[in-house]
Amino acid sequence: MPEYWFVSVPAEGNRTITFQNFKAKIASTQNDLSEVAPLTIPEFKIGTLDTLVLLSEDLAKQDTAFESSANKLVDVIRSLLGSEAATKLAGSLSVNEKTIDNYLKTFQWNTMKYRTDKSLVELAEILNTEVASIDTLMKNKMASYSVVKGNLQGIQRREVGNLASKNIVPYVKKEHVVLDSEYLETLVVAVPKTLYKDWSNKYETLTQMVVPRSSHKIAEDDEYGLYTVTLFKRIAEDFTNKCREERFIVRDFKYNEDAVEDQKRELEEMDASEKELWATILRLAKTNFGEVFQAWTHLKSLRVFVESVLRYGLPPDFVGFTIKPKPKQDKKILDILTTQYGYLGGSPSSRHGQAAQSEETSAEDAAVLGFNEKDYRPFVYFTLRLEIERQ
Repeated sequence: MPEYWFVSVPAEGNRTITFQNFKAKIASTQNDLSEVAPLTIPEFKIGTLDTLVLLSEDLAKQDTAFESSANKLVDVIRSLLGSEAATKLAGSLSVNEKTIDNYLKTFQWNTMKYRTDKSLVELAEILNTEVASIDTLMKNKMASYSVVKGNLQGIQRREVGNLASKNIVPYVKKEHVVLDSEYLETLVVAVPKTLYKDWSNKYETLTQMVVPRSSHKIAEDDEYGLYTVTLFKRIAEDFTNKCREERFIVRDFKYNEDAVEDQKRELEEMDASEKELWATILRLAKTNFGEVFQAWTHLKSLRVFVESVLRYGLPPDFVGFTIKPKPKQDKKILDILTTQYGYLGGSPSSRHGQAAQSEETSAEDAAVLGFNEKDYRPFVYFTLRLEIERQ
């Protein structure tokens, strides 16, 4: 997914003219470096300077958490789509029934959901609670789905492999086993093809109380033959141990006339359950992605507002933008904007609206603002990017 920037600069008393001048520098016929759209942010209850400084730090932490939440949902959708993820993932992501690109370009603060009569701290808490709730819900849903999927895969694994490990219920018929005997029972043994002769020569003498000539081959695959053998119940464990020494594998099996139908029904029911839960969670993940992305975008807007007040002073007089840089134009755009707005300096020491002369800021000051020193700009600047293309 392309990177998007949330930027603000001083409006200098006229937001419209400032926006047009800004756009002309990086998104015009002469300077076709990006797409630019206005970022409309309401005027919030500001509170004290100390509150804004603390909130700036908290919003930076929330921003990281929201990014993680959004990408987790992308991962959930990717994992559910499986082999179709490469072609269907981007089309599965929408916000308020819009593509991500359209949503960001036409962003409007959702005053119904995030009321502007609340304080900035309250709004941040509402956003945080919403995303945390979705995180918990999706974690629980995916845990439930993992259990169901694991059970289904366990059943499916029984149907594959060789006769030494796969489900042998379909191969063993009623006529193959001794039933309802007080003393005798029939064991089913997987014998490697290379040991057929050994089995024939040894099975009667591995232990006492084996019924002579009771062994019959009832199935075969590329690696094993499936044999029955009848013996006295009380020596079954000893016989099993002796078989193991000879590389004959006694299968854990008890004949049940209804087993084939029972297992078929279990597989069908589990498969239907998995498919239904898959569809439910995919739908929920798509919906919740939109909710988390919306919350994340609103959080970015809060960060722009708070940082703009701290940088440019009161009363709030700034204009916000969303910028979508064109491929490989990032550095050029930043160089143009840094040159244009370098006079702002941006040092935290000038947060009362006084222009600073230096474009540099200390690592400590940059950390207070919530980003790396190397990413610090003289204007308010935050980035947004999803890991959609990761395989």
